[in-house]
Amino acid sequence: MCPDLPPLGTTKTQGPPARWNENRVLIFTEYDDTKRYLQQQLTAAIDSTDRAGERIAIYHGPTPQAGREEIKRAFTTDPKKQPVRILIATGAAREGLNLQTHCWNLFHFDVPWNPSRLEQRNGRIDRKLQPNAEVYCHYFVYTDRKEDRILEVLVKKTETIKKELGSLSQVLEGRLAKTLKQGIRHRDIAALAKELEGTNPDAENREVVEEELEAARKRQEDLKAQIQRLQNRLEASQDWLALREDHFRSAISCALQMMHADPLKPLARGDDWDKPIDRFAFPALDQRQGADPTWAETIDTLRAPRNRDQKPWKWHRESPIRPVVFHDTGTMDQDVVHLHLEHRVVQRLLGRFTAQGFVLHDLSRACLSHSKDAIPRVILMGRLCLYGPRAARLHEELVPVTARWIELSQRKHSLSPYGRRSRDEDPRPAGECPAADERTRRRSCHSSQTPAGRGTRHRATPAPPE
Repeated sequence: MCPDLPPLGTTKTQGPPARWNENRVLIFTEYDDTKRYLQQQLTAAIDSTDRAGERIAIYHGPTPQAGREEIKRAFTTDPKKQPVRILIATGAAREGLNLQTHCWNLFHFDVPWNPSRLEQRNGRIDRKLQPNAEVYCHYFVYTDRKEDRILEVLVKKTETIKKELGSLSQVLEGRLAKTLKQGIRHRDIAALAKELEGTNPDAENREVVEEELEAARKRQEDLKAQIQRLQNRLEASQDWLALREDHFRSAISCALQMMHADPLKPLARGDDWDKPIDRFAFPALDQRQGADPTWAETIDTLRAPRNRDQKPWKWHRESPIRPVVFHDTGTMDQDVVHLHLEHRVVQRLLGRFTAQGFVLHDLSRACLSHSKDAIPRVILMGRLCLYGPRAARLHEELVPVTARWIELSQRKHSLSPYGRRSRDEDPRPAGECPAADERTRRRSCHSSQTPAGRGTRHRATPAPPE
């Protein structure tokens, strides 16, 4: 981790301080006394190295929740950007933490005599999205310490049971924990080792153990089948909606341009990004001239999380907007933001297409739908509401107006709405509107000026006969 580190007890007096590489380690201890001892020894050992005071982090019971989040974030951030290299943890970090992003070495400085707790510790780095091909969990075994005979027996026994049965069942785990519940006494070492070696599923319990393990395997298979069904449903939904990454990305860029901002811009790959996923630069909507101030909080979701003691102004200066991606990176990477339909920024941008309605003569509420027909068409939906005294709603109807879409570069006249006859029966050329459809044209003009989602208020008057 620090190749130029001087020997323990000596200080490097000449040349630059020893520099660290990008390796990280997680050290677990069972006791607070051991934790303090490790912190003192390691702090003294690395005192003459580069940024020595920022290399060690402590995760234990008294660490507040906000502090725990900062430690976890620092330990999973790219080592090029975050100096923490050593995390000393007690049982407080045994469950619920994903620390595998940039760490694949774990040391058990002292060992809990419970296989389940030992596996929970290893599970902090030996888990999904671990980028390294191998994970190393180190145990200290001293040949001259009699207690370590128990550790060797325990490890071998656990591996044997897992090899024979596929897993360590709760029945056997309970028996192992009960055997070691009273600790390890020198006078009992031989008896404990013999008892651990004999911790096999006897005839009475073997059937129970096998049923328990078979139920666990079935749950695992059911979970895999459920994930596959959801994956198939997701793919079918994407095909049905014709939703693809380029469509999604284009919609985001279009919404940005409607705000007179720059669209998403692709970023080149480099030493800081070697994944086969494209990154895109997101414009700083909160820093434009005359920008909407309410965007500041929304854009903050694209920055790295703020540390507890970091001032907001300093955070904005030191934490630029991160690039965005539209695919899962496969790692717990905090250098980019994965945009999806439920992301706060996406929801607000796409809301421009679904919530603004009609603004004067500018149609800004629009939806694009794919059909099997190759002929493009446009549909306008007008809503007509009639109200009586005291706002009593007397009548409400939707007025659809449809027309064949003609590109502006090829259009000679205004778009002409279809009449009562179908398109196949309509002999008129595209772009012409006969007088017979004057009523439809009036409806089109009326509906295009009606605010979406709100009715036009009228006095109730008798309708003339058709």
